[in-house]
Amino acid sequence: MTDPVVSTAWLAQHLGDADLCVVDATLPLVGQSGHGRDSYMAGHVPGAVFFDINAIADPDTDLPHMLPPPENFAEAAGRLGLGREKRIVVYDAHGIYSAPRVWWTLRVMGYRHVYVLDGGLKAWAAGGHDLETADAGPLPVTLVPRIDRTLIADLTRVADALAGGTTQVVDARSAGRFRGEAPEPRASLRSGHMPGALNVPFDQVLNVDGTLKSASDLAQVFAGVDLTRPVITSCGSGVTASVLALALARLGRNDVAIYDGSWTEWGGRPDTAVVTGA
Repeated sequence: MTDPVVSTAWLAQHLGDADLCVVDATLPLVGQSGHGRDSYMAGHVPGAVFFDINAIADPDTDLPHMLPPPENFAEAAGRLGLGREKRIVVYDAHGIYSAPRVWWTLRVMGYRHVYVLDGGLKAWAAGGHDLETADAGPLPVTLVPRIDRTLIADLTRVADALAGGTTQVVDARSAGRFRGEAPEPRASLRSGHMPGALNVPFDQVLNVDGTLKSASDLAQVFAGVDLTRPVITSCGSGVTASVLALALARLGRNDVAIYDGSWTEWGGRPDTAVVTGA
């Protein structure tokens, strides 16, 4: 399985396999009230466990849902029964929005068989598949902490990439936010983008039904990105940057790093350069 997404038909066929774990990674949209668990408890794929992106995060930073230390992650993922030998399918209730963030997190933490459900819970329900409301009771496992730092970009790595010009930084925010024409949804952040960054709004890699576009369509979406060169993706807080990383993985680029702090960090500091316009 080389494609990073699986269809609802595939999941329905394999649901219940001993080596399969299903993960609900629903996160409310920015500005949306409620909690991802609310959606999970209202109805989820049978047997799915809930991965709380905001809780399984670094407790020692004010930045939202930053990657947790590997020891913290291993404890939390172990409680969810997410063994590294399993095939793991991640989805969210929006289509493809926050599931890629957990897809990326798991890969950073040493998992090699992780996929996103194409179209998410909406596609699953639209296909007539069952939902359940009972909280899953996973069998806990013991995990050895691991981390692949090549898939993570911090502020220094991003600044060096922008200065060096060999690694491309691709911003997943809307064109209006990227150009500084639309306000940021988080208070106190400057508007605009990093000097030299490219813009591919994350919704451009998705079909209208919330599924991931085909490889041929994605090649057109990323026509302004040199896919032979290294890529770092960024966004508002590291969520939709993961959608771009997922799309690039469909194009064979499994080495894309994500700027974890993203614009919440860059745009919230007084010592980082910000430009506006195209």
